[in-house]
Amino acid sequence: MPKRAKELGPLDVKRASHPGTHDRNFWIQAGGVSGLILQITPNDAKSWLLRTMVGGKRRAVGLGPYPEIGLAEARDLARAAKAKVRDGVDPVEERRAARAALAAATARNLLFSDAADKWIAAKLSERPEKSRKAVKSTLERYAFPEIGQMTVQAIEVHDIARALKDVWTDKPDTGQKLRTYLEGVLSWATVAGHRKGDNPARWKGNLKELLPAPSVVEKGRSGNFPAVAIRDLPAFWVDLQKREGMGAMALRFAALCVSRSGEVRGAVWPEIDFNGALWVIPKERMKMGREHRVPLSPAAVSLLRSLPRMEGVPYIFPAAQGGMLSDMSISAVMRRMQSDAEATAKATGQPIEQAGWRDPRSGKPAVPHGLRSSFRDWAAERGYERDMAEISLAHTVGSVVERAYRRSDMIERRRAMMQAWSGFLHGDDAGVVVAFPAGVRS
Repeated sequence: MPKRAKELGPLDVKRASHPGTHDRNFWIQAGGVSGLILQITPNDAKSWLLRTMVGGKRRAVGLGPYPEIGLAEARDLARAAKAKVRDGVDPVEERRAARAALAAATARNLLFSDAADKWIAAKLSERPEKSRKAVKSTLERYAFPEIGQMTVQAIEVHDIARALKDVWTDKPDTGQKLRTYLEGVLSWATVAGHRKGDNPARWKGNLKELLPAPSVVEKGRSGNFPAVAIRDLPAFWVDLQKREGMGAMALRFAALCVSRSGEVRGAVWPEIDFNGALWVIPKERMKMGREHRVPLSPAAVSLLRSLPRMEGVPYIFPAAQGGMLSDMSISAVMRRMQSDAEATAKATGQPIEQAGWRDPRSGKPAVPHGLRSSFRDWAAERGYERDMAEISLAHTVGSVVERAYRRSDMIERRRAMMQAWSGFLHGDDAGVVVAFPAGVRS
């Protein structure tokens, strides 16, 4: 008959200590339940173990720390563990499964706002800080009020549609960006174990059935981007030239070339022919999928020559860290111009709703894309051919048959028009006298 261990009492457990003769944990048989052990570390921290056979293998089952778990409770826990073993249950594996289930449940309780922070840190770490802040700002402004305090597991497609509802049609560019951000956050959350199931922010076969297509929204808004009034353009240009930074330079170039923001932000040095004063944008970067040639006015060429070049960076207007400049950077320039104008109006007692650079029809503050509308109005008032102005804007001109027979993009005639446009911006035909820095004036 095996020798029974002496049963320790509560005072024995309290007084027990490590002998200090080695740096390994010290075990004392507690008695009362076979295999119950008081474990003492070299630092005299104490805990309970149950040494028993499980499935033919000796296992040490942790029962908890002392004094949180006293002697009597440790014996009860040991008896319960041994009973599970007799029933064919491994207490260690059972506990491990319980911890995993708890961890999974906790993970699925992650709030969307917290998931967004984790996604930005994990996936956008290489972007400039300004770009990361812009993404966070968009999520905070449009998504967080609707789903920020929802757990990622609870978010469904109708929640995403609700978050996109207003911005999708009012600000389609922002709406599309927001949808990709939402899809990215929830995709990260799924892979990281915080949610299961399909991504509710996915477009194809999902949101596509609830929201109008971006092309339909864009078509419905065509020509409606708030634009600077023609009479205000020279003064707007004076204000713009006072602005510093790559975003302001990109906006100036976009205005001189009447180009889309994406075309300018993605522009690379090999696309520029300085000798021919020409910017050739490959079809892969054009909205209509056709190569587009832009005649550069002297002012546009001078602006390009004034720009610094970053070693190993192909972009003409790079972000601070060398990547592509964000659309927010260009839009922010016009927002600051508008904000400054309103602040001046407020300080001088003028009506704020009339201050700054506003669309003459809607009264809304102008946006970068609206400068293309300003150019179109200017070209019409100056009597330039419609097709020539439309080609400058890289719009589709004429029927399929007409386009098949047209071989010229009117490059030299457009060059003269773009020179006149540059001159107008600089005040040459508006009765405005402006002092320009050397090497910038057209």
